Amino acid sequence: MQIHRIRHARGFTVLPNALLQDRRLSYTARGLLADLLSRPDGWREDGRHMADTSPQGRLAVAKALRELTAFGYYRVERVRRPDGTFVSETHVYDIPQVGPGAVRPGSGRSTAGSRDAHPVKDRGKEPTLPAQRTASPDPGGQRDVASPPPSPALTEAAAVLHQVTAAEPRLRLGAAEALTLAPLAAPWLERGLGPRDLSFALLGGLPERVHSATAFLRDRLTRKLPPEPVAVPPPPRRYECPGCARPTPHEGTCRTCAGADAPPPDAVDERARTAARGRALARAALNGHRPGQLTGARA
Repeated sequence: MQIHRIRHARGFTVLPNALLQDRRLSYTARGLLADLLSRPDGWREDGRHMADTSPQGRLAVAKALRELTAFGYYRVERVRRPDGTFVSETHVYDIPQVGPGAVRPGSGRSTAGSRDAHPVKDRGKEPTLPAQRTASPDPGGQRDVASPPPSPALTEAAAVLHQVTAAEPRLRLGAAEALTLAPLAAPWLERGLGPRDLSFALLGGLPERVHSATAFLRDRLTRKLPPEPVAVPPPPRRYECPGCARPTPHEGTCRTCAGADAPPPDAVDERARTAARGRALARAALNGHRPGQLTGARA
């Protein structure tokens, strides 16, 4: 996504990014809040008039006002006048005012002795854009320090997440959200898994409504991460005897070709005597003599 901006000289409103990127609010509530903050101090407009001039209608505007009230951006107070009558005063904030320790900024009117009041715009001067942040050379300094650029591995992981979730409207991510989830997607790429594997893991069996794409993807990236592949040892190397080509457990000549398996001379003589006796017994059996008779005759 590429952002194109121009330098504005007049007719613009500066808003904090935390307000525009508050995922607790719906897009309708954020747009209504931006519209209210763009009005000058003292502007009179009620919810019905805002609903009548909006394509969303009264129900959508009323729901957006309830969201802004719940998260501290919008507040209506009843104030008693000196004559005893009551009036409603509406306060709109660009930072949430929730909790007992919340600091409520002053209105746009310049008040004598009020240090927290916003200064009134000088109609005779050209407004200037906020200065760019610069990295502080002192790590312990109090100045705003720009965050370091992401590593190439995280950049690649964020790009893969964009590629996988672009086709699913319920899981579309912004650049900041993709970089937040990049550390969870990087192990998938390190284990040899690609966009196809991530698509099967992240897009399969989606619920009808996804309230938070970031939380949903964080859960699936963590829970469905495949285990690390187990290193399989290579098979043992097979050797062959150069003399007879028989397989051997080690390199070199086998025992038979080396003569290590040759029987001793006494064993050879014993084998010869056993073979001669066996032949004599077989011959006697063929001639009709019993082994005992042959033995007695010889004796």
